[in-house]
Amino acid sequence: MSEAQQDLNRDLKQLIIDALGLEDISVHDIDDQQTLFGEGLGLDSVDALELGLAIQKRYGIKIDADAKDTRSHFANVASLAAFVTARQAA
Repeated sequence: MSEAQQDLNRDLKQLIIDALGLEDISVHDIDDQQTLFGEGLGLDSVDALELGLAIQKRYGIKIDADAKDTRSHFANVASLAAFVTARQAA
């Protein structure tokens, strides 16, 4: 994994913590492959909306909440980072 990818993953983890007010969790507590919703980090649909808005604001990208692949992009930090990278390159 490149340094840029590591930085983006770390930034996304911090964004998740900040946007959702997860004060008892640090960046090191979230694994890149950890599921963000349900059994993983335990996020819910309200968290998904908050996180989507935070990502759009921070990275200046559009997220279509109704697109069928959006849910898979939010599966974990690694998939979220790949999505952000692809959108920024577009």
